Amino acid sequence: MLIQFFYTLRAAKLPVSVKEFLTLLEALKVGVIADDGGPDLDKFYFLARTTLVKDEAHFDKFDRAFSAYFKGVEMLTDFTADIPLEWLRKHLELELTPEQKAAIEKMGWDELMETLKKRFEEQKERHEGGNRWIGTGGTSPFGANGYNPQGIRIGQAKGRNKSAVKVWDQRAYRDYDDNLELGTRNIKVALRRLRRFAREGSDLELDLDDTIHKTAANAGMLDIRMVPERHNKVKVLLLMDVGGTMDEHIHRVEEMFSAAKSEFKHLEFYYFHNCVYDFMWKNNRRRYAEKTPTWDVIRKYNKDYKLIFIGDATMSPYEILQPGGSVEYNNEEPGAEWLQRLTNAFPKYAWINPEPQGVWQYRQSISLIQQLMHQRMFPLSINGLESAMRLLNK
Repeated sequence: MLIQFFYTLRAAKLPVSVKEFLTLLEALKVGVIADDGGPDLDKFYFLARTTLVKDEAHFDKFDRAFSAYFKGVEMLTDFTADIPLEWLRKHLELELTPEQKAAIEKMGWDELMETLKKRFEEQKERHEGGNRWIGTGGTSPFGANGYNPQGIRIGQAKGRNKSAVKVWDQRAYRDYDDNLELGTRNIKVALRRLRRFAREGSDLELDLDDTIHKTAANAGMLDIRMVPERHNKVKVLLLMDVGGTMDEHIHRVEEMFSAAKSEFKHLEFYYFHNCVYDFMWKNNRRRYAEKTPTWDVIRKYNKDYKLIFIGDATMSPYEILQPGGSVEYNNEEPGAEWLQRLTNAFPKYAWINPEPQGVWQYRQSISLIQQLMHQRMFPLSINGLESAMRLLNK
């Protein structure tokens, strides 16, 4: 089994050598992660990453490859049952006609959660191609590589139909690169509409006009005049959606992030996933260890900060409206409550959406976010950024 795992890592462009792979096998042979409880996928994950990955820059590639091979089953809700890996192994992928998809009924939130609990209690073996059990390639609301208009994705590397209301797999997102060299200057030019300059600090700049005037008045005797340097006084609080469907927009978001770091001296940023809840984070690899409570963000920054969200607003409506609706954990309050608190704390705000504007009307979650933002949503385009900057400058 682990030979194929090795080839999966190499296919993911990870520089894994045979020597490192043999080190992993030797560690398993001598029982480095063995205990009385039997094999532990979490312990194997950390052992494999330690022995096979030499550079932190490759952690995200490793996480993707590990998830693709083992169909990650680390649980992110309060359930305690383990899901056998064999239940989730992909053997077929279901393809349905639009008519067949329309005939499948979807469960409500409460019914979905209650039914999943029952399946954990009842299911004893692998299922494939069905409509009831946790499995693969069917129309059940629970599993991978099938189809259901509203279900819980388990053991699948990434979304296919964007219809899951909760996701069982945990993977590490990577931070956006704020040093990316932009292919054009257009984004920087658009962001400059928000800048406001003021002179502050010690006298560092030559005041050419006043120097000429004073020198002439002094019968040609040079009289140098200095003024404080001009600085951009605008303060920006940037909140960025990361992971999931945002993977499709990484390059464009990195371009904007890099431009913002260049243009705004007073820039603070945090990450969130899908919707803002009770915490955010600054580093995606340590997002569970180094959480920043959203209340602390609200209290720390003054209302003169311009609040900018970047996200595709593409998610289950439950993530916005329902306690416990987050795909990653059981949030006590719905995302809508936190969005309202943030927009109340920072009156100048806007949402930048990298999704094409033509699809906005077809996604319920985007409509909900637009309502919560009071229609202050703009596309991630030059015209969209210019419109957003003009709004924030009022």
